Amino acid sequence: MIRKAVDSDIESISEIYERIHTEEEAGRTTTGWKRGIYPTRQTALDAFSSGDLYVLEEDGQILAAAKIDRNQLPAYADAGWMYPATEEEVLVLHTLVVDPVAKGQGRGRAFMRFYEETAKASGCKCLRIDTNVRNLRARHLYHSLGYREAGIIPCTFNGLEGVQLVCLEKSIN
Repeated sequence: MIRKAVDSDIESISEIYERIHTEEEAGRTTTGWKRGIYPTRQTALDAFSSGDLYVLEEDGQILAAAKIDRNQLPAYADAGWMYPATEEEVLVLHTLVVDPVAKGQGRGRAFMRFYEETAKASGCKCLRIDTNVRNLRARHLYHSLGYREAGIIPCTFNGLEGVQLVCLEKSIN
């Protein structure tokens, strides 16, 4: 079940972030994220406070989370978007995480389906997401779901310097 996060979910989401950082540091995954910089517990708290944090829960366990809103990062202005849309017509997915203990079992795809259904239900014309150029797993997932890369933008991303931010989009028909 995917639902809006509640206060008691913050600890589980923070633990997922920490497990992903551990996987990154051990060389078992590549996200381009850094422990203590991004994402952190504050990342989850900020998304929760704005009412935009969602979780995938199974059997009482949080296995995935993401922020879904209409906020396009400043770096998005430099992307070569193919699908023109007003801010109200775009839904953006941020910081999609799947617990490493549950990876490879379709949770990321399920979250993306939820995101796309949410966009359709809210009348959006376009979906936009981003990832670090180093995050090949995410890029592969997004491409397999029909997203196109609109540009790779050098920037400082949530405190991470030297990021090559891949901006992706998909039209909703």
